[in-house]
Amino acid sequence: MRLTAEEEETITISDEGRCVEIESCKLSLIGRFLTCKPFNKRAAKNTLKKAWGLENEVQIVEVGANLFQFKFNTEFDLERIFNGGPWSFDNQLLLLTKWRKGMKADNVRLNHASLWIQIWGAPFDMISTQVATEVGSRLGEVVEVERRRKHEESNHFMRVKVALPVSKPLRRGGFIAGSEGEQSWVTFRYERPPMLCHFYGILGHDLHHYASHFSATKNGRVVEYQYGDWLKATGGS
Repeated sequence: MRLTAEEEETITISDEGRCVEIESCKLSLIGRFLTCKPFNKRAAKNTLKKAWGLENEVQIVEVGANLFQFKFNTEFDLERIFNGGPWSFDNQLLLLTKWRKGMKADNVRLNHASLWIQIWGAPFDMISTQVATEVGSRLGEVVEVERRRKHEESNHFMRVKVALPVSKPLRRGGFIAGSEGEQSWVTFRYERPPMLCHFYGILGHDLHHYASHFSATKNGRVVEYQYGDWLKATGGS
């Protein structure tokens, strides 16, 4: 597109014309639902408000296609919601990020989902917060790690909260090894996971989304899915 001289002019906006909205945006989160299907937006808003206990204290504004701005009254509520997830509606995960200056509908990037991961099967001498952090850092960005108290009676697994890239399949497990080099396989179980494709292991998709890409049978035999509900953790600590 070739601009005219008038179109090339930069219109400077005064701070006075922005101050109210800037203050409002400072206490806001931007989010979208990780889903491949339509959903009831009004029901989603009402469900989130009730789950957060903020029926009259948060404003939810649609600012793009499946893109919402959540405006809070206090920084305490904003941090509580941002750090307290994962949040979902109808098994569809809500991806959230904090507002930053210059954000608009076409430059918001929501590429990670923060989930608590349980790490099972590690040798007894490797069950520690440091090991959980090291393992979690290979899956994504570590957000938080559970610090167990020494006097706890149960210590079956480690827990770490990780910001996972939603474009990659969930990892079902991995090998860990100490300085001696002996490997041990550990399995990952995900707490409160959203919709998951049992064929590709991608968050936010179900089998219907990929129906045109594969057949349930191959050479007359049923295809065995590599992912399933067994990735879901049955409980936290």
